[in-house]
Amino acid sequence: MNLYSKLQLRAAAGNPLRVVVIGAGKFASMYLAQVHKTPGIHVAAIADINPENALGNLHRIGWPQARYQARSMDEAIKSDSTWVTDNWEVVVADPRIDIVIEATGNPAAAVEHILGALSHQKHVINVTVEADALCGPYLAEFARAKDVIYSLAYGDQPALICDLVDWARAAGFNVVAAGRGHKWMPHFMQSTPETVWGYYGLTPEQAERGGLNPKMFNSFLDGSKPAIESAAVCNATGLSAPPNGLEYPSGSIDDIPNLMRPKSVGGCLHHTGQVEVVSSLDATGAPIPYDIRFGVWVVFEGDTSYIRHCFEEYGVKTDDSGRYASLYKRWHLIGLEVGISVASVGVRGEPTGAPTDFRADVMAVAKRDLKAGEILDGEGGYTVVGQLAPADKSLKLGALPLGLAHGLKLKNVKSAGQPLTWDDVDFDENVIAIKVRREMESTYR
Repeated sequence: MNLYSKLQLRAAAGNPLRVVVIGAGKFASMYLAQVHKTPGIHVAAIADINPENALGNLHRIGWPQARYQARSMDEAIKSDSTWVTDNWEVVVADPRIDIVIEATGNPAAAVEHILGALSHQKHVINVTVEADALCGPYLAEFARAKDVIYSLAYGDQPALICDLVDWARAAGFNVVAAGRGHKWMPHFMQSTPETVWGYYGLTPEQAERGGLNPKMFNSFLDGSKPAIESAAVCNATGLSAPPNGLEYPSGSIDDIPNLMRPKSVGGCLHHTGQVEVVSSLDATGAPIPYDIRFGVWVVFEGDTSYIRHCFEEYGVKTDDSGRYASLYKRWHLIGLEVGISVASVGVRGEPTGAPTDFRADVMAVAKRDLKAGEILDGEGGYTVVGQLAPADKSLKLGALPLGLAHGLKLKNVKSAGQPLTWDDVDFDENVIAIKVRREMESTYR
């Protein structure tokens, strides 16, 4: 509750947290739209593979041009302005930088960027949750070895879920389940970038105005992103994945306590202590009033009659038995909230969620029948979709992680719904992300 005052002290002392942002797309733009309103923070550099796009986004969000005309890191720091460059290696190596925000959305590139930043003993806030699902436990351990912090990004749903889980446990509650909402129907699993806006509920004009990427948003719609984010939550909190993937039970916010309890007592959970996603559509595809589509939730247990009486006395929404209760945030603000991570890491020395073990994984599953010789196009595309699985199941199958199922050539025929394995693709062991992932797999087998 004192992040803001601590940032004010940094500002008053002329000692701001110096931040580098890698990747200046939608998420980063939302953060950059807020950061100048926050004391004690200086975005010293923005590194993007296409600096012209980065400059265009700064103009879009209303930055005056004078704020991003620095031509070097030295000039940026001396003038309290921002250097826009395509050289991420130079900016993460600068000893004056405190925190690196990785926001490219490209898991293979993100792994390289994060390892580079951690190697130079920079704290890292990882917006690219795909990279966390791919090898987050390895990255977190690498950060610990370097005595720096690796953190999930507040504003994105995994960090918000971690926050709710931490709240419940710190208050002494047993966490029964936690997760997010989603607009879901089973046929969305076959959605492509061509069908995404109609299913998602936006017009093409709205998508263009917002600079929205159809492939990225399709990864939300087809279930890949919910699987990725659920894996990140499992690996950070100790909650576990359902054995056969997410089930997406339908319900309103008021339905959550009844839904998110074990099947043995009338709910939808395979077991206590798991992640799940609640659909905002009923079985006919109609919207459910008072939905949790854009939000997050936690269900916790009143394990004594006294606590259950307290729930009743204070109007806590519970299941029919009065035993299971929920707390939720109905919306998340994406990059507009990532400043919470910057402040938490920079002035408290605490991550807003970080992996502690490899508990869950996201397998690449054939979205349609695939032929040998096809090139995989990754999450949100036309060839594969992500499926959440317990890590031991994924390792036993030798499953290809979704985060690496891009640009690889398929060697074998795969039927729709089949998980792809390492044996099904040609891959280069020397690619950094592949090398890291294979090393992590060997550690946890």
